[in-house]
Amino acid sequence: MFFVIGTVIGSFLNVLADRLPQEETIMGRSHCDHCQKKLEGVDLIPVISFIYLGGKCRRCKKKLSFFYPLVEVVTGLSFVWVLIYALSQLGNPALTGFANPGNLLEVLSLVRANLFYILALLGIVACSIVIFFADLKYQIIPDSIQVALFGFAFLFLATQGLTPQIFLNHVLAAIVTMLPILILFLATKGNGMGFGDVKLAFTMGFLLGMIGGLASVYIGFVSGATIGIILIALKRMKLRSKIAFGPFLIIGLLSALFFNNQIDQIVRTFYSY
Repeated sequence: MFFVIGTVIGSFLNVLADRLPQEETIMGRSHCDHCQKKLEGVDLIPVISFIYLGGKCRRCKKKLSFFYPLVEVVTGLSFVWVLIYALSQLGNPALTGFANPGNLLEVLSLVRANLFYILALLGIVACSIVIFFADLKYQIIPDSIQVALFGFAFLFLATQGLTPQIFLNHVLAAIVTMLPILILFLATKGNGMGFGDVKLAFTMGFLLGMIGGLASVYIGFVSGATIGIILIALKRMKLRSKIAFGPFLIIGLLSALFFNNQIDQIVRTFYSY
């Protein structure tokens, strides 16, 4: 059920990822990218409509972007992962309880008791998906999503116990995490790195703290360089081609958020502290 809910929300995230970078209103019915005809209800069933229509518009028969079902499936799977992760963090190993009515009630009770924590994680993931695909498609990270991501990051920290001192520590971590991206932005005059990446790095540091923030940026650089080398080797891009960096920062953010303990252990092993 959580997967289905995720795919429905993923359909809305598609709208955000497409319209916000182009400064279009998110209100109003969805329409075909080619013929601009408004889509009917039967065209809007997540994943199923795309498969049923053979990936083509029901009216003009032109191919629809594969990004649409991809975002829906990714969101559905991500929401399931967040629920499993949250339950494991909250000390409930009985994940098999989804098929057991008694355990299901226990899971629902745990979710209700930690609703803001789970909503914060879901919000962070949802914003991350929008940023990933918006930057990948249009090389723009909408400010409104940046603000939403920061808001969910603040909510997440609040659920962990946010004192004034902890808040200041996370602001300092945000500034330090942002600095490498800001320096690259200034050094390349915005050609090598966009200012949207700078703002995203700030939020990453604020959410993840000093070690997690720097680790997330490092993961972003490594994954970006790896993909870039592969694309150049396959002659899918040239050495001087511009590539969106936001998606790689998102990979770093989510990696550091959900695997922070493993990353911390690796860092401690290398630097012996």
